[in-house]
Amino acid sequence: MKGLLKYLSPFAPDQSGAQAVLYDLGGIIVISDAGGCTGNICGFDEPRWFGKKSRIFSAGLRDMDAILGRDDRLVEKLKLALSQVGGKFAAVIGTPVPAVTATDYRALKNLAAKKTGMTILAVECKGTALYDEGAQSAWEELFNTYARDNGEEKDENALGIIGMTPLDLSLTDAGRFMDGICQREGAEKVLPYGMGAGLLDVENAGSVGRNLVVSPAGLKAARILKERFNTPYHMGFPFFTKEQEERFLKAAGKKTLVIHQQAAANELRDLLEKADASSNVTCGTWFLKDAEFARSCDVHFDTEEKFREYVLNGGFDAIIGDPLFERALREFKGEYIDARHYAVSGYDGE
Repeated sequence: MKGLLKYLSPFAPDQSGAQAVLYDLGGIIVISDAGGCTGNICGFDEPRWFGKKSRIFSAGLRDMDAILGRDDRLVEKLKLALSQVGGKFAAVIGTPVPAVTATDYRALKNLAAKKTGMTILAVECKGTALYDEGAQSAWEELFNTYARDNGEEKDENALGIIGMTPLDLSLTDAGRFMDGICQREGAEKVLPYGMGAGLLDVENAGSVGRNLVVSPAGLKAARILKERFNTPYHMGFPFFTKEQEERFLKAAGKKTLVIHQQAAANELRDLLEKADASSNVTCGTWFLKDAEFARSCDVHFDTEEKFREYVLNGGFDAIIGDPLFERALREFKGEYIDARHYAVSGYDGE
């Protein structure tokens, strides 16, 4: 049965991915729900919540307000919140409730902007997609709204990083990696959007020399910047520590399946192939898989049953993936190497 999970837990949903993009940018984030989705986000899907607060609110939708489409009630609550706690912008993120009632997000966005005088972001999530689809929509909305041509020449020594969220990186503070990224990418300045680089940096994204995309959720935004400002982009994932790399290299020279989001999986494949050219590595993912950065052997999983069948019949000597996946693969006789993915299991790497 499609969607049936007997061994695995549900992965982080789209509304969690959307809020993760906006969490650190100084706005008000309104989860358009009755309360449950916001609790899950703050309690389980947003590790920064326990160390750095953000203005996240539940819309607190009552049954009849949702059924009758009383967007004016939501806008009044938003206006009151802005007057009490402030914010550089306001974002409304969807959940299953407004999806069922067919909320018109464009109309809601226009109404809220008119009533509040603030910049409003609207991210249409349904609660039935995975976190990276929500993050993709949020990155797209963010750069479409704020990135502008400021007339400045490109700074070829500046590198923008798109796609960074704790759900992808499995860490809450990527600052310790910035010097290494500068050295690796030949950049003097690194702008990690959403995890260190602020709203002003997003506005000035058109003057950045090039972009590094660290999750396929950031590719649409990178392509928008390429089209609008001719900013080149490439994919990579420079967030594995030396200790982690030493552990992964146990799979060098073997037939290996790497399970992660696409940017991280590709990084691990490159690591193994550089260490031993005889490595036979397939990248598998449950999340977005972009053809530009995939090989013909790469695979996408959409059900637990197909996942188990593919892995157990694939003849792999080693698997690199989140510990949660090992639950579904108890019959696997090869070596299983831990590569944590917060969106899968909630295990962080810190």
